[in-house]
Amino acid sequence: MTKRNKIIYWVATLWLSLGMLSGGIAQLLHVEDTVKGVTHLGYPAYFLNIIGVWKILGVIAILIPKFPLVKEWAYAGFFFCMSGALYSHIAVGDPAMESFGPVLLIILIVVSWYFRPADRKLVSSNQ
Repeated sequence: MTKRNKIIYWVATLWLSLGMLSGGIAQLLHVEDTVKGVTHLGYPAYFLNIIGVWKILGVIAILIPKFPLVKEWAYAGFFFCMSGALYSHIAVGDPAMESFGPVLLIILIVVSWYFRPADRKLVSSNQ
């Protein structure tokens, strides 16, 4: 892995982790704005507990060494969560600026996943 790719990976991964971790903590703590946001989108407040826990576990999975299969699941979960958030904002007619967070996180997910080092990738058994 080139030094450039390693820098891209770590910058994207750290920003992604910070975004997911802070969001997960806010969701678990039921911060007032977070509860208003999720209920505005039509979801029950208890949904915050579910996605909050999974976001924090996903951050741990992405940052710790080894366990490439778990990392793949974490990236997929982050992508499903953020693409669902983006669609939810569109579905309720929110202004485009409300979609900035999910779009930014989707970009960081894709960049982090694409530039991850070989030891963090799942190796096919057909090789």
